[in-house]
Amino acid sequence: QVELVESGGDSVQPGGSLTLSCAAPESVFSMHAMAWFRQVAGKEREGVAAIYVSGAGPYGGTTNYGAPVQGRFIISQDKARNTLHLQMNNLKPEDTATYFCAATNNRTPWYLLLQADQYAIWGQGTQVTVSS
Repeated sequence: QVELVESGGDSVQPGGSLTLSCAAPESVFSMHAMAWFRQVAGKEREGVAAIYVSGAGPYGGTTNYGAPVQGRFIISQDKARNTLHLQMNNLKPEDTATYFCAATNNRTPWYLLLQADQYAIWGQGTQVTVSS
C-alpha cells in the first residue's frame, strides 16, 4: 500500500510563511499527478495546488493553483528526496485547515487537477493554523 506522509504543519501569524512536505515512495513520482488539498471541519475538501509528475511525460512540472492561493503558494517536487513541497507565503486566517497530500495515476486533464475525486492515494494530513 502506497503511503504519503505530510509534515510541516504549524501555527503561524498572519503574513507569515510555512512550507509543508509530503514524503512519498519513489514510485509515486512516476505517476501522473500530485496535489495538495485542504479541509476545514464541516466543509468539502478544497484543491490548493497540483503538479504533473514524470508519468505525465512532457507535461511534467506543469502546475495548477486554486484561486485563493494563486500568487502566494508554490508547489514543487524534490525528486532526489522523493518529496512534494508546498511553500505558503503571506498566510491568512482563512488558510487555516488540515492540509492533505494526494497522488493519482489517472490521466487527469489540467482543468480537473484540483478535483479531489481524481485522486486515489491520500496522506493523513497536517494542521496549519493562522492566527494572531
